[in-house]
Amino acid sequence: MLRIAYFGPTGTFTEMALAQLESAGVFDGEVERVAAASQSAALDLVRRGDVVGAVVPIESSVEGSIRPTMDALALGDRLQIMAETELEVAFTIVGRPGTTLDDVRTVRAYPVATAQVQGWLDRYLPNARVEPASSNAGAAEDVAAGVADAAVSTALAGERLGLAALASGVADYEGARTRFVLVTKPGPAPARTGNDRTSVVLHLDNVPGSLVRAMMEFATRGIDLSRIESRPTRKEFGTYLFHLDCVGHIDDGLVAEALKALHRFSDVRFLGSWPSAVPDGGAPMSDADAVVWLERLRRGEENA
Repeated sequence: MLRIAYFGPTGTFTEMALAQLESAGVFDGEVERVAAASQSAALDLVRRGDVVGAVVPIESSVEGSIRPTMDALALGDRLQIMAETELEVAFTIVGRPGTTLDDVRTVRAYPVATAQVQGWLDRYLPNARVEPASSNAGAAEDVAAGVADAAVSTALAGERLGLAALASGVADYEGARTRFVLVTKPGPAPARTGNDRTSVVLHLDNVPGSLVRAMMEFATRGIDLSRIESRPTRKEFGTYLFHLDCVGHIDDGLVAEALKALHRFSDVRFLGSWPSAVPDGGAPMSDADAVVWLERLRRGEENA
């Protein structure tokens, strides 16, 4: 069986994303799910070889990038993203049997979840104190342990712990989605599909124009950047790592050219090329004609 870690405990949206990847046939064999206490803990299990892969959340349509995941991918031994999936995210407010919303004075919630239901909490639980939890399922465990009256969690976690659903389908933004990725040790990228995403982390020299120069390597080749974000290096003020996602695959000629150009003047951490869960911008143009033309020039053909 393939041991695959996920951001746990059991009952999180991340476990649901892992199940979705299993159903999609991403894994070559049966999966043993291994819960980890955090995104970085799940990825460290991969680095140590205790599991062959890990599923972690990477981006929310409401809150943007999941920073603990981004930081964990940028530091330590390089890992690689091999697949992704998306889930529509709506929460269930859970409490111990017999609890009503009027009884709730404390609510446990994972901070990313809090941001997605803050309006609902302000409207229906205005007097309740919201306290941070380690994860969505961890919030439900806190309720089961009696340390909070209610939790912003998942229906699955509530059911497994014997909790009651006080409210279902809770979300301030209809259609909110979260993207999850499967991460392994480095290896050959999945085959190009024509609907792919490539991700890198750049450590640029702290000089004027370095970021513009990096982005121009994509712009001049007509490559669509789908995300750009800076994160501090944690070494000194004013120094950053830049996370860039582009539409395309390392086997696309123009994407490969851009990566080679970036490597000439910056430290590039390749996070992978993999099929996108949904279409995301226009794929880069093919450079096949240019490759043929260049070969004809090299051969000295008269009409090249």
